[in-house]
Amino acid sequence: MKNALIIFTRNPELGKGKRRLAATIGDTATLAIYTFLLDHTRSITAELAVTKQVWYSERIHKEDAWDNAVFGKYEQQGADLGERMQHAFETAFKNHDKVIIVGSDMHDLTQADLEYAFKQLDSHDAVIGPATDGGYYLLGFNDCVPAGVFVNKEWGTDSVLKATLATLEDIKIAQLTPRNDVDYYDDIKDIDVFQPFLREYLRDT
Repeated sequence: MKNALIIFTRNPELGKGKRRLAATIGDTATLAIYTFLLDHTRSITAELAVTKQVWYSERIHKEDAWDNAVFGKYEQQGADLGERMQHAFETAFKNHDKVIIVGSDMHDLTQADLEYAFKQLDSHDAVIGPATDGGYYLLGFNDCVPAGVFVNKEWGTDSVLKATLATLEDIKIAQLTPRNDVDYYDDIKDIDVFQPFLREYLRDT
C-alpha cells in the first residue's frame, strides 16, 4: 500500500498518561477513559485501506488489543515529541508515499475523516487537523517531511499549530475541521459518551 497511518499511543497503565485530566478526575477514571479512546481509535482504523502502524510510548506490547495481523508495532524514539514524530515519519516514508500521523485521544474522529485526510494528499503537499487548544490532532505529508516541521516547537502549548503552519507556509496545505482532543476535564465534562466514566468518578469521591 502506498499510504501509511501512524498512530501514536501511550501505554495504558494506571498512573501514566493524561496527567492533566487525572489531576481532576483521578487515575482510575483517567485510565478507563483512555482505554475507551484507544478502543475507538482501533475501531476507526482497523478497516482503513492503508498500512497501519502503532507507535508505543515505551515498550511494544506484542499481545494486546492491537491485532498483530492488522497493525504493525513500533516503539517511539527520540528525546521529545518532535524527534519521536520525525523518526516515525522517516521510518514510514521508507516504504510509503503518503503518511499521516494521529494521536489516540480523539473521541469524534471517524474512518471517513481519515479517508478524507488521505484524499487531500492527492492535491496538497500536506494536511493538518487543527485542535481547538492550539495544537493539532492530525498531520500528514505527501512524499516527505519538510525541513523544520518538528524542531523549535513548544510541545504541549497553544503555540504549536501556529508555529507549524508558519513552517509550512511555502507549501500547499489542506486544513481539516478543527476538533477538540482530550486533555482536561473541561474537554469532556459536557460530552455524552464520557458521562458514565465521570459518574463512576463521582461515586468514588
